[in-house]
Amino acid sequence: MKIELSALEARHPAALPGAPAALRALNLRFGAGEQVAIIGPSGAGKTTLLQVLACAQRPTQGSLQLSDVNPWTLSARALRHTRGQLFLAPQVPPLPPRQRVVTSVLAGRLPSMGLWSSLRSLFYPTDIPAAYEALVHFDLGDKLFDRVDRLSGGERQRVGLARALLAPASLWLIDEPLSALDPMRARMAMAALVNLAAERQVTLVATLHQVDMALAHFPRIIGLRDGQLVFDLPSAQVSPERLAHLYDQFEHELRGEAPPMPSPEASSTQSAPAVMHCR
Repeated sequence: MKIELSALEARHPAALPGAPAALRALNLRFGAGEQVAIIGPSGAGKTTLLQVLACAQRPTQGSLQLSDVNPWTLSARALRHTRGQLFLAPQVPPLPPRQRVVTSVLAGRLPSMGLWSSLRSLFYPTDIPAAYEALVHFDLGDKLFDRVDRLSGGERQRVGLARALLAPASLWLIDEPLSALDPMRARMAMAALVNLAAERQVTLVATLHQVDMALAHFPRIIGLRDGQLVFDLPSAQVSPERLAHLYDQFEHELRGEAPPMPSPEASSTQSAPAVMHCR
């Protein structure tokens, strides 16, 4: 799926009046079958961009074209069909806790299924081998019949990624897929996702906090900050100097560290709370 954003602006739905837009004057193009990583400090607009690309959030200005069609000019039925060609994996997958893993993975096929088939699949999974194969790519084959609420956070994230492999989608939108994974599992999951997207000619757009993973696995890197494009480069051209500029004052995120705690001196300068007497 081809994507084109022209002078696009978008506001967070919960933003206060007068707050700056989450995305500002954004111009981007993604070719069909490309694999692109989006990096940048917290608040850069990365998740909002994925929401816009998934047609879950309407731009406030500018335009979005998906395969040369503006989805927001379509009828409600045609827009639902377009959304069925997109797969959005949020950072915390919305998996029903009492559901079996096999059912959660096969739910990736729901956009291509009729109502009766969808309801039947909840009780009688129809293609268990396909679900198993998808899980094996993320080292979860042994969890096929486990309940979702028995999984760790990292396992749930990988189940969410396995769903993409069964989705009838030509665009995968993946939001922070490695936040709950250890380094070894993260490398395995990222390699599987990128390689399978390339093999199937699916367009892959992923947001990542782990800059080293982005540089190691994606041929193209987009840097966002404060809702604006900072750079759009092949990964080999993303220098330490560019990264330092992108993460200025957010160096801890670039290093993968927790945010610094306020110093005791700074805390001591704050005014003491007023003492109130209740009668």
